[in-house]
Amino acid sequence: MKKFNFKIILQLMGILLLFNGGFMLISAVVSWYFDDGALNAILLAGSVTLIIGLLLRFVTKGFEKKIKKREGYLVVTLGWVTMSLSGTLPYMFSGAIPGFTDAFFETMSGYTTTGASIINNIEIMPKSILFWRSTTHWIGGMGIIVLAIAILPLLGIGGMQMFAAEAPGPSSDKLHPRIADTAKRLWFLYFGLTLTEAILLKLAGMGYFDAINHAMSTLSTGGFSTKNASVAHWNEQPLIQYIIIFFMFIAGTNFVLSYFAVKGNFSRYRKDEEFKYYATIIIGITIITTLVIYFYANVSVHPTEIQAIAHPMVFGKLESTFRHALFQVIAVVTTTGFVSADFTIWTPFLSVMFLIMMFLGASAGSTAGGVKIVRHIIMIKNGFLEFKRSLHPNAIVPVRYNTKTVTRGIVFNIMAFFILYLIVFAVGSLVFSFIGMDFMTSVGAAASSLGNVGPAFGDLSPVNNYASLPPFGKWWSSMLMLCGRLELFTVLIIFTPYFWRSN
Repeated sequence: MKKFNFKIILQLMGILLLFNGGFMLISAVVSWYFDDGALNAILLAGSVTLIIGLLLRFVTKGFEKKIKKREGYLVVTLGWVTMSLSGTLPYMFSGAIPGFTDAFFETMSGYTTTGASIINNIEIMPKSILFWRSTTHWIGGMGIIVLAIAILPLLGIGGMQMFAAEAPGPSSDKLHPRIADTAKRLWFLYFGLTLTEAILLKLAGMGYFDAINHAMSTLSTGGFSTKNASVAHWNEQPLIQYIIIFFMFIAGTNFVLSYFAVKGNFSRYRKDEEFKYYATIIIGITIITTLVIYFYANVSVHPTEIQAIAHPMVFGKLESTFRHALFQVIAVVTTTGFVSADFTIWTPFLSVMFLIMMFLGASAGSTAGGVKIVRHIIMIKNGFLEFKRSLHPNAIVPVRYNTKTVTRGIVFNIMAFFILYLIVFAVGSLVFSFIGMDFMTSVGAAASSLGNVGPAFGDLSPVNNYASLPPFGKWWSSMLMLCGRLELFTVLIIFTPYFWRSN
């Protein structure tokens, strides 16, 4: 068996636990402020997490500060699992989610920014637990950006190299030559955008607690809400929904582009090929969805029986239809999963289209899950170039992205990723059907879990949740969430014999 540097792995797990425990203490402050009865439980959870983190750091003193590729895979996967395991403690100690399976599902859904929930009545939960729930989103959202910069490119994850080319390199058009400084700048941007959205939501009429939680869920493209009806709770306040729409779009955009935009360089948006496709796809699908809803469908969400097209005299049917179409298209493409209406009842045509959108993902270098649009661009370009190569077999016809040649290694990696993604989706659907779920529920659960979307179809539609899944189904869904969030290879390679061989 290959000799691993387990000391550095455990050292990094200790750091993550200290990080997690610190955020739990912030939730304890929230509990103290609202006097919601969960203070002692959250303090205990934070203390246990911090103690374990300190112990891991203590017993691994003097570790070799060199991480190899195999340790990198373990650090990424075990890091997410460690965070999720410790993240169950506030739920379990407070009794908000007493069962370990349910608590782990909710926590994994949080850190992977999937937004699938097993909580039937969100609004009776202690506010500090809801805050912790949103915090898991916020940590996981920025965590994937840091991974995309610092680790995944080094591990050869297809598509992430494309983002790496925009972020940590030493040339003049990059953020900063050092990864740590790049991550720091993106953290500040992430925090700043979250704070800005929270302020705007408060000014638009949302309570400050709801505004903070929804801002954290939006920028992480997570989707956890503080209301049973999700964002449909504010269907009578269009400005709130437009603010969330805007920030969902920003969260699904490459954060490096947003960084340059904040610095005043908006031309990066215009020059970036992925961004242009991302915006075009959203605009095109929104127009189609608006027309279909306007002429053929009605929109409602059952937890409060709010009609999405309820005030034709105030805003007009067309505006309301467009808003809900745009909201749900962006929510699914960016894998945020917020709900303003039940898109599964918007005609079979739109149901199929929304299922397809679950395989899109937003931009590389965003907080969104899914395949990522850059991979689709390169796959499609390479597919069309195969026609040309067939006619001119001796010609060298490279794939170009943002005017630069994409190496064959990256193209093959992306093709392998796409094939593997479809295989995992197919197997995932089969497993869900094996445990007794109907066709649409099985397919929807696999697509949504793997793509980190949240709401699905059938019994897991936007007006339902994942509480009805049997225990094995929740563990299987959690596994798919983790695989999808960490770009498949990172998790699945650990289960191959090649990974553990000594040569």
